[in-house]
Amino acid sequence: MSTNSSRRKFLKTGLTAGVAGIAAPYFIPSKVLAKPGQRVGANDRIILGAIGTGSRFGSLGPSFNEMEEVEFAAVADADLNRVQSSASKLGEGVKAYQDYRYVLDRPDIDAVIVASPDHWHAQHSIDAVLAGKDVYCEKALTLTVEEGRSMVQAVRKHRRVLQTGSQQRSWDRFYRATMLIRNGYIGKVTRVVGVNYAGPWENALPGQPVPDGVDWDRWMGPVQPHPYNENIKNSRSNPGWLSIRDFCGGEICGWGAHGLDQIQWALGMDESGPLEVWVEGKPYEPWIATPESSYGRFFGAKDPVIHYRYPGDIHVELSEDANPNGGALFIGEKGQVRVDRGKLEVSNPEWLEIPYEDMAVQVERSTDHNQNFLDSIRNRTRPITDVEIGHRSATVAHLGNIARWVSKVTQTTGDVMLWDSQAERFTNNDWGNHFLSRPRRKGYELPDNS
Repeated sequence: MSTNSSRRKFLKTGLTAGVAGIAAPYFIPSKVLAKPGQRVGANDRIILGAIGTGSRFGSLGPSFNEMEEVEFAAVADADLNRVQSSASKLGEGVKAYQDYRYVLDRPDIDAVIVASPDHWHAQHSIDAVLAGKDVYCEKALTLTVEEGRSMVQAVRKHRRVLQTGSQQRSWDRFYRATMLIRNGYIGKVTRVVGVNYAGPWENALPGQPVPDGVDWDRWMGPVQPHPYNENIKNSRSNPGWLSIRDFCGGEICGWGAHGLDQIQWALGMDESGPLEVWVEGKPYEPWIATPESSYGRFFGAKDPVIHYRYPGDIHVELSEDANPNGGALFIGEKGQVRVDRGKLEVSNPEWLEIPYEDMAVQVERSTDHNQNFLDSIRNRTRPITDVEIGHRSATVAHLGNIARWVSKVTQTTGDVMLWDSQAERFTNNDWGNHFLSRPRRKGYELPDNS
């Protein structure tokens, strides 16, 4: 993979059969996805592929595979042993590839699940869109703000569907919290409190022998390669790629993406975001991942506290050490709503019994995240957690990280950074704008979809 043009040519012209280590040629069934803007037949199965078959796909893949209207055709992963195992579990005839482009080159595949590490999300999703596929992409949707805008532009330009894997948007507890807040039951929102999730580690893990079947250079993709280490490759390891800066934004992007998405949703900011961001406490000092590291930074108790100001003079503070995990506490002039993965607490218990149809403000609802994605493919409609929504929620996490990083550069805290959510730039902080994008390895540049 040397250039964007060669990648697109690969996707457009297809691959010849007989390449060593690649699955045999396949028969193209008659049930293929409609062209952009058209619809899949009501009785047609949706043929899925997948890119990334690690821990997240371990639950996401089977949940899709259990749906009668779905059939998997192919999966890809840089770890050949893992992808072959995943393919065998999904059913007879599911092909396994190390190079994800072989999945995208298949005309029988309607949509792909992108469950790769975060540093690959934009590349995999945009390439899928260029290949005419719809996409279900795991959260956090992006590694940088720049990537998110590129993804939105690609999806819109090529008229594709992209569902972000922020599945709480399809859970009733979070929907009711949003409805109560949007309908003014707690009055004007003045303050929101969330979890001060940790930022990413810097990597100092030593090199280890690359296991047989693992294409480590392919796993690195757009990132300047690090020496192989099992604690990088495994997201659930100590600390794992989920908490290493080149591959993810840390737990504020991993777990925090859920809680910040709930804040965005409840405040009606799906296509916007905060006006200001700043941190308090000691200037940020990232932890270093070494063999002796103890993974005790799930919550950012030792990281600077992050603050945002939203339109309407709403103050959002990420400061609690444990709860509400995956949610937030909303404080209004007339009451409170606290929602997380475990519970929904409200000032007035009667609010929990109010029928949704009796509320004046109606918010789009989904009760099944996977089904919502499939329905969007058939109807060519935007899903409940559309690419713009996923991008905006991820951006809030990125802004928090950036405010911390700027505090390390300047060795000061408390300086308010002004954010223009339409231009997606800081208007008063060049250091902040420096962190909106990251260098990409040659050959992995994102296409210009503007």
